[in-house]
Amino acid sequence: MPRILAFAGSTSSLSINKQLVSYVLSYFDNFEIDFIDLNDYEMAIFNVDREKKDGIPASALALAEKIDHCDLILISLAEHNGAYSAAFKNTFDWISRIKGRKAWGDKKMILMATSTGARGGVSVLDIASKRFPINGGNVIATYSLPSFNDHFSAEFGIMDDDLKSGLLQTIKNVKSALISD
Repeated sequence: MPRILAFAGSTSSLSINKQLVSYVLSYFDNFEIDFIDLNDYEMAIFNVDREKKDGIPASALALAEKIDHCDLILISLAEHNGAYSAAFKNTFDWISRIKGRKAWGDKKMILMATSTGARGGVSVLDIASKRFPINGGNVIATYSLPSFNDHFSAEFGIMDDDLKSGLLQTIKNVKSALISD
């Protein structure tokens, strides 16, 4: 059974990206799912002096182990000022410093983003889609949900037929890519 490591690139208790991840995971029945919260992997802000003094934080090593034991990473990235949230960037910085590994462990990835604006986090998706392959991420799909408050409800999920259809096609393609391995 394929194993999915899923999380939102946000530490907000009200994260709309976390809501999107939870919704998308409901379409992955017959998959083993490890849905984590970045709050459980909190680390001091990365800097080289801290790394030299204290080494890699245990939380970064624990997250790297979860990455190593999955078949697919599903992340919905919060967009802060056109880029990653500070919490996600710090986590990424630390796992990228672990000797002898690529941050994303050569794993297949689905990258998603949503925002309350009409662009739906496309800036952070663009950054991540270009950066993650350099760090061992095999980005096999991306998905953006614009105007979250207009297109998503806790009760019904994605309410716009075209946006939902696009997501379902993405999920179908990802499942095919996982099964073909």
